[in-house]
Amino acid sequence: MRNVLLLALSQAALMTSISLVLASSVVIGANLATPALATLPLAMQYLGTMLVLYPAARLINRYGHKIVFCGGSLIGALGLALAALGIWFESFPLFALSGILVGVFNAVGQYYRFAAAEAVSINLRSKAISLTLSGGVIAALAGPKLAQWTRDMLPQPFTASFLALVCVALIAALLAKGLHLKQAVQLPDNLNTPFLPLLRRPDFVLAVVSGVVGYALMNLLMSATPLAMMCSNFDFADTATVIQWHVVAMFAPSFITGSLILRFGVMPVMLFGGISMLASIGIAINGETLINFELALVLLGIGWNFLYIGATARLVECCPPQQKAQVQAFNDTLVFFAVASITFSTGELMNRYGWETINLYSIIPVTLLMIAIAWQWLVGIRKPFPA
Repeated sequence: MRNVLLLALSQAALMTSISLVLASSVVIGANLATPALATLPLAMQYLGTMLVLYPAARLINRYGHKIVFCGGSLIGALGLALAALGIWFESFPLFALSGILVGVFNAVGQYYRFAAAEAVSINLRSKAISLTLSGGVIAALAGPKLAQWTRDMLPQPFTASFLALVCVALIAALLAKGLHLKQAVQLPDNLNTPFLPLLRRPDFVLAVVSGVVGYALMNLLMSATPLAMMCSNFDFADTATVIQWHVVAMFAPSFITGSLILRFGVMPVMLFGGISMLASIGIAINGETLINFELALVLLGIGWNFLYIGATARLVECCPPQQKAQVQAFNDTLVFFAVASITFSTGELMNRYGWETINLYSIIPVTLLMIAIAWQWLVGIRKPFPA
């Protein structure tokens, strides 16, 4: 459990950086460029995450978690320093490009939860995953508050905020050095391990699709929120508070999600995640007051938590040990391809359609996903590992 604790603290450091970036990046982008391009730096971050996920899995397989986690944190520190320079010199291209290096930090951090699953016995995996993600609760409290406290410490707003995050990323590197995890079983570099049989398994496909849909929709509505609040004339303090409670809701349920999965099963938990997302959308389209934004984002975070942890637990169940590096990279690459694409489009979608319409269209994929989860739960589809 020492490893799980260190991974939870690493998750806290990572998500402190990511939550501050989420709270401030769209505002910075709108000031340095135009509202239509405001979400480009976030999209670049998710693009960097997507591109690095597969190489990171191979590096973990070859060199172990400690070296890769430490290196990812150091690259993230460099990216955050470049972001601070981009803000200081009012360079939107530099600020946007720095997101790629921050994305490397985020990509490596996606393997914290898988490392936690490997650090404990099989019956404790769902708890280890959820406890690791619970480190995000610290980030939820620290990230947006750090943005508010440091926003105006230097002449260019948010420069000091990103410099503070450099220190946070360096702390993550130190935490990684304390890990003592078993070396992963190496896969051949030519990746001859058959992968196609897994794609024929309905339980595996649903696990991947649930992660992709849940994460992409959460990110669409989350990254659109600061723009919607700007249009409604809320100040940054209100936006930071909304994002803060959203991140709390994303990770606070992690203390019990693993136990809920053990007691009720993964499918009911995932189904409840979809219900929470639908409730979020219903509140969002009902008004654009501060309480609407807060409640909508809280329910969105809870829905993401149940879907994401449930999908991860299901993925671990479906994955034979010799294919875990491939499967983890494949899953998260699809997730962040969807997230990067949707985030890149968010600014333009908000300009063209508006907050209410985006939420209304989001009902369709959530409903379809819930139908698929309910059907597989009732039918009880579960196949053995392919030979």
